[in-house]
Amino acid sequence: MDIATLVKLTSKAWSLKILALLHSGVPGRQAPLIAAAKASRSAFAASLLHLIDLGMLEKNPGHGHPLRPEFRLTDKGKVFAGLAYRILEAAPGDAASSVLKRSWTVPVLAVTGAPRRFTAIKTGLGVTDRALSKTLCVLEDQAWLRRDIDVAQRPPLPTYQAVNAGLKISEAIRLSF
Repeated sequence: MDIATLVKLTSKAWSLKILALLHSGVPGRQAPLIAAAKASRSAFAASLLHLIDLGMLEKNPGHGHPLRPEFRLTDKGKVFAGLAYRILEAAPGDAASSVLKRSWTVPVLAVTGAPRRFTAIKTGLGVTDRALSKTLCVLEDQAWLRRDIDVAQRPPLPTYQAVNAGLKISEAIRLSF
């Protein structure tokens, strides 16, 4: 798995949750998945279609109704479902869940297992300055990322490193790479 695939996967809010639910044994029909995820139908449907486009989910042939199909994980989806389950397990709770639904949270945590500078993170992910800056602030507020400033450098250079639950998420991702 590469970081580009992780970025694509997390670009939809409910993708990780859907994969984790399927990994944990929730039936692949839309109603049980929506109920377990506590998601709105439109956002959930967009994430579901996104996972199908990425080749991680498929309609289960011969099961379900044409208007209410049943979905199952593909071989590729099974790998990512295990990862999604470990990520959500590393940071349980509603507050953590809302942070994990943000587009750049998981990719940023994936690359900050070791101290990284802003430009190194930006280059590695292909993220805009504004999106990365907002994500770093959210992760600092959540205490999942630590910002250290090296004042010996001119100008002083900040470095970012995952800590606490952010480090657990980073390690779960690293184990999958």
